[in-house]
Amino acid sequence: MRLDNQYAQFSWAGSVVQPSPLLSPTLLLLNAELAEELGIELSQEQWRDLVSGHWLAEGMVPFAQVYAGHQFGGFSPQLGDGRALLLGEVITPNGQRWDLNLKGGGKTPYSRFGDGRAVLRSSLREYLASEALYHLGIATTRALALVTSKQPVYREEVEAGAAVLRAAPSHLRFGHFEYFYYSGKSEHIPTLLDYLIDTQWPDLTKDAAGYGNLFARVVEKTADVIAQWQLVGFCHGVLNTDNMSMLGLTLDYGPYGFLDAYDPHHICNHSDSGGRYAYDQQPAVGYWNLQRLAQSLSGFVEMDALQTALGKYERQLMSAYSEGMRQKLGLTAWEDADPALFRDMFNLMATHKVDYTCWFRRLAGVSASGEIPADLAALLANAESFSSWFEQYQARLSREGTAQAERVRLMNSVNPKYILRNHLAQQAITMAEQGDLSEADTLLMLLARPFDEQPEFEAYAEPAPAWACDLSISCSS
Repeated sequence: MRLDNQYAQFSWAGSVVQPSPLLSPTLLLLNAELAEELGIELSQEQWRDLVSGHWLAEGMVPFAQVYAGHQFGGFSPQLGDGRALLLGEVITPNGQRWDLNLKGGGKTPYSRFGDGRAVLRSSLREYLASEALYHLGIATTRALALVTSKQPVYREEVEAGAAVLRAAPSHLRFGHFEYFYYSGKSEHIPTLLDYLIDTQWPDLTKDAAGYGNLFARVVEKTADVIAQWQLVGFCHGVLNTDNMSMLGLTLDYGPYGFLDAYDPHHICNHSDSGGRYAYDQQPAVGYWNLQRLAQSLSGFVEMDALQTALGKYERQLMSAYSEGMRQKLGLTAWEDADPALFRDMFNLMATHKVDYTCWFRRLAGVSASGEIPADLAALLANAESFSSWFEQYQARLSREGTAQAERVRLMNSVNPKYILRNHLAQQAITMAEQGDLSEADTLLMLLARPFDEQPEFEAYAEPAPAWACDLSISCSS
């Protein structure tokens, strides 16, 4: 393992903190494929001891980062890694730089009233979700390893302690820059920007123009990842600025959820009583958060450059979303009537509570002429209500002229058959808490190929049962 710990040299950016070991740890999951990509070769015992805080590889400098953030619209001047530690920066065999970030490593100077611990429930949810989104082609942090422990952790009830090792090219957040801006330490902001340029985007210059181009890149990547969330029906749940990645990665999996029945106003976080982070609000929240980042960079980037970049956000997001939605519907060309076709479809789906993922997957069975396939009709409580829309859609397919087999292939390559539904994740967690990892292993296996048929897992592709449709998740982790 080759380490180059540049960030930990910024003593003003956090604190060196040794992990607090978990009692009697057990290695539950190891992402061997990712470990190989990162060039990390450890024994099972070394992985267990590393993630549980009992051992550090030579050259690791555990570092808790300080940052701030706007949480549900209100500013918190100091947050930081309350239970996470940057263990080191790995240089991969192909020369890329990746952070190793341990979540659940114990108290840090930024723990506030927390215990610095994580529980198995939330740690396994993060592991499953980050791998699910990765295999859907969505920018995300990755999960490298998960341990559990006999050490009790106190939340709403007593739960099993755990820790998860995350990996990403960088864990820099909007909140890092907010902290130094609002704390009157803006002189450190160019250093962080230069670090980001050196390690991620060396094509940019280290001056006002380069910083402006960096911000424009953050805007573009943020728009792209939120468009991808909307396309697959993913709801993050806690889009505070401290949970926003400078690289446009899906970061910090808490009370997330995928849509079951289509509801544009779906709230996956039961703490979000006002719906600030509801599914349909994510694009607007992304823009609001970028405005907060722009303010933090305003001393080092021309205001015109910031405004120009922000002005491209909506266009970038809508372009990515519209292109993605056409692909989901098997359309290759643009027609002026397409927005109305999309809108009418979503209105019907919302009215009749149609399962989002199953709808798009089964839509591939519709031909330019012919009956609606039985598996699609089975989703619709009142298929007659959709007849007019199907006529428009079939006429649209006729104008496209794409051969049916090719269209089915293209649609099935962008419309997943399998997603991480809340009830599936909960079943895996319940079994894991009893010492049975078989369901978690099954989910990881099928979610690694979400677009493939995998008929042996057909039951996992069905709509959520009625009891699971209203599941919401708390921020407790």
